[in-house]
Amino acid sequence: MTDYPTLTLNDDRQIPQLGFGTFKLENDAATRAVSTAIDVGYWLIDTAAVYENESGVGKGIGDWSDIFLQTKIWNDRQGHDETLKAFDESLKRLGREHVDMLLIHWPCPDKGKFVDTWKAFIELRKAGKAKSIGVSNFREDDLKRIVDATGVVPALNQIELHPTFQQREMRRVHEEMGVVTQSWSPLGQGEGLDQSAIQRIAEETGKPASAVIIAWHLQHGFSAIPKASSRDHIEANFAALDLELTEEQMAAIDALDSQDGRMGPDPSEFC
Repeated sequence: MTDYPTLTLNDDRQIPQLGFGTFKLENDAATRAVSTAIDVGYWLIDTAAVYENESGVGKGIGDWSDIFLQTKIWNDRQGHDETLKAFDESLKRLGREHVDMLLIHWPCPDKGKFVDTWKAFIELRKAGKAKSIGVSNFREDDLKRIVDATGVVPALNQIELHPTFQQREMRRVHEEMGVVTQSWSPLGQGEGLDQSAIQRIAEETGKPASAVIIAWHLQHGFSAIPKASSRDHIEANFAALDLELTEEQMAAIDALDSQDGRMGPDPSEFC
């Protein structure tokens, strides 16, 4: 990963800062897209059991053993023993003996199982089957519960984060706890591309609007995992690595934040 931007996790491992997301890509499409993304230069691939494309992602990665691969345990497989079974199934589909990052997909607070799930994650990390462990869509209280119960702080929390929903409070919590912030839906499901401020900066820099938004994520110190299916879009997103926004441009995007900007489910209610 020479010259590829990375972030240091709290377990002292490095994670590539820019990743490739595979949400809503079926197996065959995931194989093609992942293979293309790796050819373009991506070193982080994100998938999840519920995406039903882990086998396609594994085929797309092929023999690239040093690709940083992360997957997630779905809500109905939470609980200590069930998590261990579910993860073995994921490894089989991926065609791997380990993953680089394993995440709890949603806290599902009403189920009351995420602490036991986290304990299983700790065992998997000790066994070397999950090199790093983290969570997704966790709130501050959820994070504190698993840390209080186990003493182990997640390396990463993957949350919805884009210019119109900037999650400033959760970012503060992550910074205090030493948790890397990873942005899902970093382009705001594509809606952020049409913002006048984004369009203006794209014209100023000569870069695609998607690259402008992703560069904003990277300069704030987040990991971002944009999804794309065509090579043109995959390359457009990757162009963020060759872009440095000015303070004024960063401030213009910062100003797009909205209290009503959430597009995905509320973690307090979703399961």
